[in-house]
Amino acid sequence: MPGPLNGRTALVTGATGGLGSAIARRLAADGATVVLAHLDDDQAAAELATHITDSGGTAVPLKADLREDEAVRALCHQALDALGPINILISNAGAYPRRPWRETTPARWDDALATNLTSHYLLTHELTPAMTATGWGRIITIGSVLATAGRHDLAGYISAKAGLEGLTRALARELGPAGITANCVAPGSIRVPAEDTVVEDPQAMTVRQLARQCVQRRGRPEDVAAAVAFLATDEAGFITGQTLRVDGGWILG
Repeated sequence: MPGPLNGRTALVTGATGGLGSAIARRLAADGATVVLAHLDDDQAAAELATHITDSGGTAVPLKADLREDEAVRALCHQALDALGPINILISNAGAYPRRPWRETTPARWDDALATNLTSHYLLTHELTPAMTATGWGRIITIGSVLATAGRHDLAGYISAKAGLEGLTRALARELGPAGITANCVAPGSIRVPAEDTVVEDPQAMTVRQLARQCVQRRGRPEDVAAAVAFLATDEAGFITGQTLRVDGGWILG
């Protein structure tokens, strides 16, 4: 059956992570051809590409460090050579460096911004000329509710995510006349495997998190993927410059 994204090509960054892989699978299921951009997980990228192709879709894994201008340019050229122009950018890649404010040196601050903000600028700046030429495009950045809620030990990360929302609104203003929308999806507490490596007691954290939320379950990567997939469609063509929080009502607490 035709899907709402048939004929579109999407580039998903951070595609081997919990959110990125769910987004890639959903876009492929909706008919998009998908570029799986990742930093250093060749095996996971290959397995995800195989899953998508075995399910009837098309996916190509490509490796790049999005903090480097030349690497971003090379990634975009490889994607173009393999699959043609990119219509949909899901700018998801990032990192979650936790450290107290007193330990946030200038070098660590710069790295947090390079990973979680500047990389999104580099990629978007490289891809939007082709979207402008065709008169259609979707830019969807993945932010965080922490840009609004705040949290200790994450000053660099939160500042970058707040900046990402600002960049998204600026892109919506500037690129809207060319038929390009730009929106940010801001997840709340989403249950992903990486959580077990950054949280000392995941079960206790879940109890605390549910006390903040209206919806009494942990978020799933598929919840975020559903929001992204909708914003990528023609039906969402009159929605731009928005931040959609997928957080079970956390921000209301």
